[in-house]
Amino acid sequence: MLKISNLQKKYPNFSLQCDLEIAPGEIVGLVGKNGAGKTTIFKACLGLINKDEGDIQFFDQQLSSKLKQDIGVVLADSSFSGYLTIKDILAILQSSYQQFQQTKFLEYCQRFELPLNKKIKDFSTGMKVKLKVIVALSHGAKLLILDEPTTGLDVLAREDILDLLRLFMMEDENRSILISSHIASDLEGLCDRLYMIDKGKIIFEETMDTLLNDYAILKVSESQYADLDKNYILKQQHTDFGYELLTKEKSYYLENFPQIVIEKANIDKVITMMVKGE
Repeated sequence: MLKISNLQKKYPNFSLQCDLEIAPGEIVGLVGKNGAGKTTIFKACLGLINKDEGDIQFFDQQLSSKLKQDIGVVLADSSFSGYLTIKDILAILQSSYQQFQQTKFLEYCQRFELPLNKKIKDFSTGMKVKLKVIVALSHGAKLLILDEPTTGLDVLAREDILDLLRLFMMEDENRSILISSHIASDLEGLCDRLYMIDKGKIIFEETMDTLLNDYAILKVSESQYADLDKNYILKQQHTDFGYELLTKEKSYYLENFPQIVIEKANIDKVITMMVKGE
């Protein structure tokens, strides 16, 4: 669906280098702190900024006007003119997308209580986010590229959006999604695989099942650390009580070191350890 090979983009104070791939039927998450390079990747993929090097292919082809019909996009820093209404946007969408699904679009607007005649500038932040997601879902896209699509939404509205994304995938087993989010729980319940980016480089790639089932945080004292088998330690941080250690071999340490504290890892903790750990 999407293959990024040796993508490079250089700015005076930032440099991006990225390889990333999404298969048909897959939901892939992209995580990293602000400024890590997530939005730069999305914009380079969509041709909104020029890349310095590398190759980006959608459906085994270079991006074209025709292929854009098959891609639904939500960008964190883009929106419709505040002086338009949803009724105004309808006409734009009908002329822009050959397979625009007006009935589905209006059903979504009703479901999320978005007024058709109210100017976008008078929408709340959450309403604006919902509108962008609805547009991405309403023109027969095969691939969604979503940059922080649940930002500004309360927990119930976020779950509604996530349910729509799950339905999008259920309707066609060959569809795919690339999504970034600062809300780890959204990705844990949605994604098949996760990429982590830091300072413009991919530093971690793993399936979500493996991350949630096999990764763990070991909490050990100084003496326990000295006696510990460290062959399966990925990252470590010194703490007031000793060390916190990230491992992918939770079962090994459960079996061989039952005396130490072993906690299940989540996305937030893995990010922290991968970025700040030694």
